[in-house]
Amino acid sequence: MALTAGTRLGPYEILAPIGAGGLGEVYSARDTTLKRDVALKVLPATFPRDPEGMARFQREAEVLASLDHPNIGHIYGIVTRKTRVGWCSRSSKRQRTKEVKTAGPKGVEKNKLAY
Repeated sequence: MALTAGTRLGPYEILAPIGAGGLGEVYSARDTTLKRDVALKVLPATFPRDPEGMARFQREAEVLASLDHPNIGHIYGIVTRKTRVGWCSRSSKRQRTKEVKTAGPKGVEKNKLAY
């Protein structure tokens, strides 16, 4: 079930949906405690009842939390509320891939690329 704007999961207030996939839904949210925008990945409501799925989720969160790279999202924490589980990560305000491809490399004209 999709969450609506204004829904609260712990200190996080849902602002808008970003996308959905096989492992859940991603929302733009606001951390009301630290006053920052975040991304919130929320797993399907059936996930907490699946020990194997929860173990996979925990491993993925631990791996992402252990990495420090500008192209990999940083995990701020795991959120558990009643039947909903997810993680909170840095909000990305980056351009969409299509916009980057159209614009080309920054500061370089398309016809002046040297190889």
